[in-house]
Amino acid sequence: MQSFPVTRTSAPKTRPADETLRFGEVFTDHMFMMEYHEGRGWHDPRIVPYAPFSMDPACCVLHYAQAVFDGLKAFRGADGQVRIFRADRHAARLNKSCDLLCIPRLDPAVVEDSFRALIEVDQEWVPAKHGTALYIRPTVIATETFLGVHPSHSYLYYVILSPVGAYYKEGLNPVKILVSDEHVRAVPGGLGSAKTAGNYAASLYAAQEAEKKGYTQVLWLDGRQREFLDEVGTMNIMLRIGDTIVTPPLSNGTILDGVTRNSVLALLRDWGLPVEERAISIHEVTKAHSEGQLTEMWGTGTAAVISPVGELGYKDNRMVINEGRIGDLTQRLYDAITSIQYGATNDAHGWITTVPTKQHAA
Repeated sequence: MQSFPVTRTSAPKTRPADETLRFGEVFTDHMFMMEYHEGRGWHDPRIVPYAPFSMDPACCVLHYAQAVFDGLKAFRGADGQVRIFRADRHAARLNKSCDLLCIPRLDPAVVEDSFRALIEVDQEWVPAKHGTALYIRPTVIATETFLGVHPSHSYLYYVILSPVGAYYKEGLNPVKILVSDEHVRAVPGGLGSAKTAGNYAASLYAAQEAEKKGYTQVLWLDGRQREFLDEVGTMNIMLRIGDTIVTPPLSNGTILDGVTRNSVLALLRDWGLPVEERAISIHEVTKAHSEGQLTEMWGTGTAAVISPVGELGYKDNRMVINEGRIGDLTQRLYDAITSIQYGATNDAHGWITTVPTKQHAA
């Protein structure tokens, strides 16, 4: 692993108790930083105390949203070992997002080393309670000062860490999802497959409207016909119709290539279950529900891991799924993935990266 210069904070913060953790509200003592300048490339990687940035009011990212990020987690197992889940795939996806935003690619090895090195410095912040984790947020923003629409010539890559609890207040309990046929998140040829700030800004209004109606999140339909399932909130979506698991394909470029999605599909195929990555219309979903064939539905994502859907709202139809309870396969998937993440079962796919750790003080 590559080593980086470290400047340690002179004012360490108090680490919150594991049982008080929510999602993304507290941050560790340090962060990783590295700059890019045209003609010089990426340079000066370092770990420094967590602190605010100073930015010019005309900074490119503030006006043209040339920014990408990713999100992954580190877990502390019962043995005290800290494990990062699928760091290599997250580093690769960060670069795919960079490509779509005209941001220079980073060396994937440096990105992975930035995760490990920063966690090693702030390892006391990795919570130990099952269901908690250390969320890792790598981000790239454009930093050139100008007003005019063109790619920046300078960038900042940084990584921050946050000890977290459950993403949704419901935890692993089923959530209520509203299908939106009025608003869209992404269209073919756009940035739907990139993890970029604009995609999340585009989701806020519809999500707020859904919350007013008593729903947790929005299930997006395709931007052209407003008929085919896309994503749900910040997650990929999967359905069990009869004995087959169905999930929308990545081929149209509107859906984020979810790392948890990829992991779930690998496990399902390991288990010999029939899986289809194909277009699925909301009309097929409602028909399957009316015929009693829609037995389970869940979202997949780094933040929530697996989020069961207990109710789906579409127009005036409120469809209760599996009597509003978590399904057997949904539970099995959650248990399988979290067991790998916490080191309780064998990592047959090589998804885990370990971090050098010292004795953890509980």
